[in-house]
Amino acid sequence: MFRVVMAARGAGTSLVTAARVGAQVAVRATHRSAYCVPLVATVSSDGRFGRIAAGMAAVVTTATAAVVGLELFPLKAECEAGAYPVYLAAPISPDLAQRRTDPADWQARMEDMVLQKQAEIVAVLSELDGGAQFTIDRHERPNGQGGGITTVLQDSEVFEKAGVNVSVIRGDLKPALAEQMSSRGKDLGPGPHRFFASGISSVIHPRNPHVPTMHFNYRYFECIAANGKRTWWYGGGTDLTPNRLYEDDVEHFHQTLKDGCDLHDTSYYPKFKKWCDDYFLIKHRKERRGVGGIFFDDLDDKPQEELFKFVSDMASTVLPCYVPMVAAHKNKSFTEKDREWQLLRRGRYVEYNLVYDRGTKFGLVTPQARIESIFISMPLNARWEYKHKIEPGSPEDELTKVLVEPREWVAP
Repeated sequence: MFRVVMAARGAGTSLVTAARVGAQVAVRATHRSAYCVPLVATVSSDGRFGRIAAGMAAVVTTATAAVVGLELFPLKAECEAGAYPVYLAAPISPDLAQRRTDPADWQARMEDMVLQKQAEIVAVLSELDGGAQFTIDRHERPNGQGGGITTVLQDSEVFEKAGVNVSVIRGDLKPALAEQMSSRGKDLGPGPHRFFASGISSVIHPRNPHVPTMHFNYRYFECIAANGKRTWWYGGGTDLTPNRLYEDDVEHFHQTLKDGCDLHDTSYYPKFKKWCDDYFLIKHRKERRGVGGIFFDDLDDKPQEELFKFVSDMASTVLPCYVPMVAAHKNKSFTEKDREWQLLRRGRYVEYNLVYDRGTKFGLVTPQARIESIFISMPLNARWEYKHKIEPGSPEDELTKVLVEPREWVAP
């Protein structure tokens, strides 16, 4: 079961503690935005855990409840009457409503899932920023090759720039990309190949230096060979890039990810945590981009239903991973020195994304690439200084040591 995150790290009570053990309760968001999908939670014996079972497989937290105004209500009548799913814009696939419930239509199920997660996350980020409104930009590629929904909030009070994007792309796979995938051990079958790729990706750059940047991405790729052979895999992850090292924040972040992973396979978290530390290495700086999280790719070693549920559940850990630390730090005072250090760290973020990031590279070589959406991950502002010196023993030094030598943040 998912761990319900307390609003103030142990203070207060969980959203579902009042319900009897084993009971099913429904949760409804009453905020005026599109986020109104019914969710079903099963209460565990200690009252701190809720496993979401219907609609969105999301994780409920008290912090989230305070943000969007959640209510409990009787399960049967409300959930059966609920008009879900709810998206921020019309789906990219015009026939998604008819296809989304087909258990064998993995393309439709992924598109449906990421569209729902986008609506959920945008609503919560908006309320964290005092109701600031995201720009919602639905776009299509020519010749029926899919498109996407870009949502962005920039130059706002809490978030300097926050983007939550959904992409649904289909088309002909370039031979060079097919060769690259084959070199990773994928047996794609004979060409030419058609492909389908769908995912949700986000980078959130807060204004306050005490609030960390967070990135997440969950995606599905499917390739169809000339003889009809279907090859598929999942990828994704969530990672944190702080400017100040609040160890309890990092421990909470990693514990939430571990709890999600352990629901599916106890080997996942340690394996994907190390993969994340290695993947986000800025090689020319000999340091990591942040304090890690999880990262995985080419995941196809279990039945597809199991892996789809894993990816869906990990996308649902995004809010409980991040909302408590935003709420805790967004109003803290900071100095000009804090701001300069934040901008220096963002410079490193830019370096990594432009030089090493696989998703950025894939986007740039995709035909009819939408550059505005690809570069939504870039911060509004960044800084580079010639021979910047870090004072020994300073908070900057403390963080840098962790970036050079990653730590284990949770118990096995």
